[in-house]
Amino acid sequence: MTIEKLKKIAAAAILPLASATIFAQEAMDTTAVRQLDEIVVKAPKVIRRADMDVYRPSKSAIENSANGLQLLYNLMIPALSVSDALSTVKYAGQNVQLRINGRETTAEQVRALLPETIKRIEWIDNPGLRYGGASSVLNFIVVNPTAGGSFMAEARPALNQAWGTYSADAKLNTGRSQWEAGADFKLTDNIKSHRQYSETFTFEDGTSVTRNETSRGGTVDNTMLNAWVSYSFIKPDTTVVMASAALDRNFSDRTAYRGLLSLSDGSEDILLDDVQGSRGTTPGLRLYWQQSLRNRQTIVLNFNSSFYLGSAYSDYLEHTAEHQPLTGIHTYIKDANQAYAAEAHYIIARDNARFTAGASYRANRNRSEYRNLDGATFHQRQDRVYFFAEYFRRMGKWTATAGMGVQYTSFLFQESDRGNHSWNLRPQATITFTPAPNHNFRLNFTSWQSSPSLDETNVVPRQLDSFQWRVGNQNLKTSNSYMLTFRYGFNLPQVAGSLGVRAFASPDAITPLTAWHGDKLITTYENSRGLHNLSFFLAPQVEIIPDWLMASGYIQYRMERMRGTGYSHTNNAWSGNVAVQLAHWGFVLSGQYVREQHDLWGEKISWGEELNIIDLSYFKNSWQFSAGVIMPFGRYDRGSMSLNRWNRNEQHMRLNMRMPYVAVRYNLQWGRQKRGARKLVDVDATADRSKAGGR
Repeated sequence: MTIEKLKKIAAAAILPLASATIFAQEAMDTTAVRQLDEIVVKAPKVIRRADMDVYRPSKSAIENSANGLQLLYNLMIPALSVSDALSTVKYAGQNVQLRINGRETTAEQVRALLPETIKRIEWIDNPGLRYGGASSVLNFIVVNPTAGGSFMAEARPALNQAWGTYSADAKLNTGRSQWEAGADFKLTDNIKSHRQYSETFTFEDGTSVTRNETSRGGTVDNTMLNAWVSYSFIKPDTTVVMASAALDRNFSDRTAYRGLLSLSDGSEDILLDDVQGSRGTTPGLRLYWQQSLRNRQTIVLNFNSSFYLGSAYSDYLEHTAEHQPLTGIHTYIKDANQAYAAEAHYIIARDNARFTAGASYRANRNRSEYRNLDGATFHQRQDRVYFFAEYFRRMGKWTATAGMGVQYTSFLFQESDRGNHSWNLRPQATITFTPAPNHNFRLNFTSWQSSPSLDETNVVPRQLDSFQWRVGNQNLKTSNSYMLTFRYGFNLPQVAGSLGVRAFASPDAITPLTAWHGDKLITTYENSRGLHNLSFFLAPQVEIIPDWLMASGYIQYRMERMRGTGYSHTNNAWSGNVAVQLAHWGFVLSGQYVREQHDLWGEKISWGEELNIIDLSYFKNSWQFSAGVIMPFGRYDRGSMSLNRWNRNEQHMRLNMRMPYVAVRYNLQWGRQKRGARKLVDVDATADRSKAGGR
């Protein structure tokens, strides 16, 4: 090992002594609310605060990144699975809420960030009440470069499939104003797929029949466009005003399978055609105002709205080899759905404390027209009101956060003139103890509510195949979830990470309920007897060769139990991910492997994608050139397994995901630019969508 490398390791070991400088820098990053002077722990890559971990990008991480998602991957944050190629960010198999300067955003808009504008990334795996029930949050704190504008463009086509991602983003600045316009296009057209499916139906008299499906081929389409424009006005330390409009266009989200069904009762084989999909357009509008008052007080107002105009369809056909129809199901649902949300926060900060109080209102107005039922319509009205108060305080080596939220939920179904309403409490508390500069312990309790979805309450019967039907339940009530997490975080020279245990309970979870009604197997929904699980996790980050070779990963083992009407099931499984990166001389070689969680919900165990990716990139001035392969090893698999006594089945979806690709990216900056806005509140207003079918 060279003397220079030894110096780097020694410098990393004494870096925690610089915490006072960090506090000064943090105070400069805020627009209207001064950062609390908390005790922090500094390591080569991470600063551990009481309520979050803060990652500051190194010079090499910035130089080896062409956009915000690449920079996030290059930071190698333990427990996170980041894919720039697939535009995904996940934590323990679950989606992460992404924010830019406090406002909720998308992976596509994170990709549009210039790496040099990202000052730090805040990783919050125990978000408080002000984050609206999110399980985890990544907040990108962005300052603008010394440029009057910027332009980014990227193209990533596959070489053997009609698959690719394409994006562009531009920013312009005049005085205290900033204008932005961008778009992201994802192409997935006619990707070859196969489905392996086996199911056994057991009738009430004890007889049964097994149907094994042999694939005759299939295709998957998933093509969409996201476009946005925004305006922001910033008067430093006084006023922030932001307005943005977005348009999401789903051109085609479609799966088509062809199969041959063999029956155990000796009946003639059946040919099967199964097509499901959706398409639609979602325009949205967001408005934001933030005003600083005397004595470090802040008022924040936020309004969001979205409208969904689209359709969902399902065509299921069973026929003989002579093309004589046996079962034909055609469902076509036309949606015209609206969502509105408004939220207000009051924040007061002191040297060792912070108090936040807030209120929000969300309204969903849904109208679904069933074209296959002579235009029958279904109207659903949802209203949610939420109040919360949260207090944070630092006391030497201890910090504590405690809060209470109250949510009122109301549903009304116009056709039946039926509805229900409920009040639910949402307590939250976190205690952090930092006995030494490189070690801390955190105990966090959080809770949230899950309202019944449009599909779960829709009482229009939907036929799935020759046996199965689905119908919603208008008597469902909002369910509660509770989670307790104990985590130990450590920072050592060249090694950082965390390990811990997590307990989860949802005693009245909304889950499917399946039973025979005559010769029909009908699936509806119920407030079950609940899900309980216990997870153990380890998330390390290792700097194997400083500034050259890094690795990070996450491994979790989970034990869970689900109970409902007439059943009790258990599931034990491990999941995780690992990422390795070698960077030098302008080249970056990276590899990633992801094994998604196997989740038990109701009477079904589902698993997500098992992926691996290899990528080689080269940086030259404002250009980046990449080549890689998705799924160079193994076989793509995503599927589920039903444990229901009336219908046991197992499904595997196989895609031709072994795709080599190339990518070209270009970043341009010019002029002089002001600082970017920081949005402290962003209330969600997502319009609901119908689901037509699917076994």
